[in-house]
Amino acid sequence: MKYHVIINSVTSVEELKDAWSNTDYIQLLEKFGFEDAENSKPEELLELLFMAISDFEPEEAAAIVLDYRLSDHLNKNQIEQISHEMLLDKISEEYADISLHYELYKINQLLYKAYNGTYPNAKATLIEFEMTPNKEVTKENVLKAFSATLAKSNVIKRLFSSQLSGIEKFDEAENIIWDLTSKDENTYILTTSDYWMSKDEFSEAEFDVTIIEFEEEDEN
Repeated sequence: MKYHVIINSVTSVEELKDAWSNTDYIQLLEKFGFEDAENSKPEELLELLFMAISDFEPEEAAAIVLDYRLSDHLNKNQIEQISHEMLLDKISEEYADISLHYELYKINQLLYKAYNGTYPNAKATLIEFEMTPNKEVTKENVLKAFSATLAKSNVIKRLFSSQLSGIEKFDEAENIIWDLTSKDENTYILTTSDYWMSKDEFSEAEFDVTIIEFEEEDEN
C-alpha cells in the first residue's frame, strides 16, 4: 500500500487531558485515608488528592496508585518493585509490558505533580498528520509509514524492525499508539509516549512511503 504523508506538527506535552476522572480521584482519596471524599467539590478533588498523597513516602504512594490502576495485571511483588523503580525512572524489562505503558505514564504524571518534581517527568507526544489515501489508516500502518521518516536510533525501529517490514505480525502497535483519532477526511491526531517517538526524531515533514502488510502463512 502506498501513502503520501504530511507531518503537520509534533508536540511534546507533560499532561494529557482526561487521563483521570473525578471518580478516580474520589476512589484514590479513599485509598489514601481521606474520608467523605465523594462530598467534596469536584474542582477541589485533585488538590485534595495531592495533599493526601504527600503525606506518604513516594514509594508507598506509588504502590497505592499502582494497586488501584493495575492490580488486575500486576501481583504484589511486581507492584512493590515498580513502586521503587518509578522513582529512579528505570522499570525492569520484565515488568515493562507495552500494554501497561499508558497506565504507567498516567501514574508517573500524577506522582510527579503530587511531589513537585520528585518523580521523573514522563512526557507524551502528540502528532497531527495527513495520510492519503485515507484507507486502512490503522495504528500498525501509521507506524510503518512513520518509520520512513524516524531516525535510525528510534526505539520502535530498533525493537520492531521485522514487524515494520511486514515479516512479523505487529500486535504491539495497538499499545505503542495510545490514541489515533480522525480530525477530518485525511487528517489524524496520534498520541503516544515520548519514549516511542519524540519531536526531534522526525527528519522529513512530507514523504511518500510504501508499506508491506504482514500475511499469515497458509497452514494447508
